[in-house]
Amino acid sequence: MTKVALITDTHFGARNDSRVFAKYFSKFWSEIFFPYIDNHSIDHVIHLGDIVDRRKYINYVTADNLKKDFIHPLKERNIKFWCLIGNHDIYYRNSLEINALDQLYGLDENINLITEAQEINIDGCDLLLVPWICKDNWNSTWSAIKKSRSQVMLGHLELNGFEMHRGAVCDTGFDLEEFHKFDMVLSGHFHHKSSNDNIYYLGCPYEITWSDYNDPKGFHVFDTVTRELEFIKNPHSMFYKFDYNDSNMKIEELDDMDLSLFENSYMKVIIQNKTNPYLFDLFIDRLTKAGVHDLQIVEDLFNLDMDNESDIIDEAKSTMEMLDSYVEQIETSVSKKKLKGLFQSLYNEALALE
Repeated sequence: MTKVALITDTHFGARNDSRVFAKYFSKFWSEIFFPYIDNHSIDHVIHLGDIVDRRKYINYVTADNLKKDFIHPLKERNIKFWCLIGNHDIYYRNSLEINALDQLYGLDENINLITEAQEINIDGCDLLLVPWICKDNWNSTWSAIKKSRSQVMLGHLELNGFEMHRGAVCDTGFDLEEFHKFDMVLSGHFHHKSSNDNIYYLGCPYEITWSDYNDPKGFHVFDTVTRELEFIKNPHSMFYKFDYNDSNMKIEELDDMDLSLFENSYMKVIIQNKTNPYLFDLFIDRLTKAGVHDLQIVEDLFNLDMDNESDIIDEAKSTMEMLDSYVEQIETSVSKKKLKGLFQSLYNEALALE
């Protein structure tokens, strides 16, 4: 019996090569992923694509983080490693020929780069590995899918009807029916963990944007004999929301708060009841001294009729959630799905420039 660790959408270099996010990512590898690998004697790892974030180039520090946090620990443990090429790993949109992993580790015998669909066998279990499907590999990929006798497929797919992140459903890509011949299809690409019928989106291992807030993150372990798929949760968070209510709060209680958890985090403080300005300023000062990296205060000054928790929380939605909500409320003859898709594309480009 062999267990295989499945990881996807690691996006090294995310948020414009942010050092804060790099440190947060590193904590996952050193405290969660590799300790689990060691404790369970796992020696097979498959990455399902988007190992890096930027398509056009890589920052030297990001390349070093990728090497020391992920690639070298794999090599030190003599782990058999396959890496599917995802859409963020390629320079040209219609070709996988020039990709980040090939440029960085193309001569490394320990790394099996998957740029064309191919079958592998692990402990008697046949697996079809399918990288990002584009113009150059279109015919060969669909030919491989048609001929494959594997019952399990792993890919980096864009499938219609699945949530890219919570609340944003993809309305482009392939239909599920095209993959019904497989008992299981495990995929990267969308960052929200979800499943439908035989399709399983594994999700990204850690939070990258506010869209990931309170959305389970981690990696999976696949059993080649039982075909059980176990989710290993990442307990570390980057994004927090704090409901502030000082109606019954005392300074002594504030002194007892352990705010160290929020160091280098992104936080939204949602004002539910602020009766003591001094106490509030003291609380914000404590958060700042605790090392919160990005602090937003959400205080409703215009919609004073909001009187329930869901309304207040709504004020702290992610950018994309607010844009989607706006699109739903406007009257237009233009396809709202297309508008949402345009906003999503512009938002993703903006994140890359942060």
